[in-house]
Amino acid sequence: MDETGTADVARDSGTGTATEPVRFPGGIATGIGSWPGTDPREAAATIVGELGELPHLVELPGRGAGADLIGRASALLVDLRFDTTPRGYRLAPRPGAVSRRARDLLRTDLDALEEAWENAGLSGGDRLVKVQAAGPLTLAAQVELPGGHRVLTDFGAVRDLSDSLAEGLAQHVAEVGKRLGARVVLQLDEPSLTAVLEGSLRGVSVLNTVRAVPEPEALALLDTVIAAQSAPVLVHSCAEPPALGLLRRSAAAAIGFDLSTIGTRQLDEVGETVEAGKQLVLGVVPTEVPATPVTWRDLAEPGVRLVDRLGFGRRTLAQRVAVSPACGLAGVPLEWSRRALRLAAEVARAYAEEPEELSFD
Repeated sequence: MDETGTADVARDSGTGTATEPVRFPGGIATGIGSWPGTDPREAAATIVGELGELPHLVELPGRGAGADLIGRASALLVDLRFDTTPRGYRLAPRPGAVSRRARDLLRTDLDALEEAWENAGLSGGDRLVKVQAAGPLTLAAQVELPGGHRVLTDFGAVRDLSDSLAEGLAQHVAEVGKRLGARVVLQLDEPSLTAVLEGSLRGVSVLNTVRAVPEPEALALLDTVIAAQSAPVLVHSCAEPPALGLLRRSAAAAIGFDLSTIGTRQLDEVGETVEAGKQLVLGVVPTEVPATPVTWRDLAEPGVRLVDRLGFGRRTLAQRVAVSPACGLAGVPLEWSRRALRLAAEVARAYAEEPEELSFD
């Protein structure tokens, strides 16, 4: 960690060679991952245009199997593949149509991002870009074994899946960094993390339960993937509430969550997360279209009141906090998705430039 608490990695995310540290930035806006529609070039151009400081490789789940968060993992794993079931995805003994489609879609999305990157004149600069993938615990919770049970029920299969994901993501990060000439930030999405820890996942029948995974075991699996990366890692969870205690103890550089899920009981955990040196990515822009119009000031207020209540200086917002929508935007109209990114950018700008001046009286 540097003196401001920002995590860094002293290896280039494209080559793995020694270079200036990659720091997870504060005072900027980014997106979570998913996006409405099916046109990768339009999506990439929008993301690069609206989120110039930290654009991301989008997911377009509207294209079907292999394009969503879980299906994309089939294109990233090493020596493991998925096929589909009526309930979702399962491990497959050999590459099939789903895994081939997932890889084709990922290549198409990377081509679209590279094109948008070049059109925006970002090539050759010291730029950051973010890529996303399902984390190991969510993958193990949502993917089935060939017999129908969740991967999470088989410790050996969980370990194999985590190792495969770790290796595949390291290769993915290196490829993206090389193609764009950029420094890469990796986001692991763990929407199922809270359910994994609580043991609230359903089994294949009402008589079959999925055990709660002890925190030390879950933390070890998550850190296995994080430790294999040359890029700083953000772990994001849309769960309510997010498992901040475990995430604080992880090797992640940054923690992202929906700020609206944080109640009084979680305030101490947020404070301890900041004190532990983690960056925060606050989901302040609602995923759903608000019932009444909102302004950037409406959305900036909860983050300001959070740092005030925790006793941190307002400069924390510029140094240690990035801004995002609460979760992915695939399920909402394109018009609101674009508006959500603009609002996130406006909130981040206010946090970065004039946090001491913000007043909501």
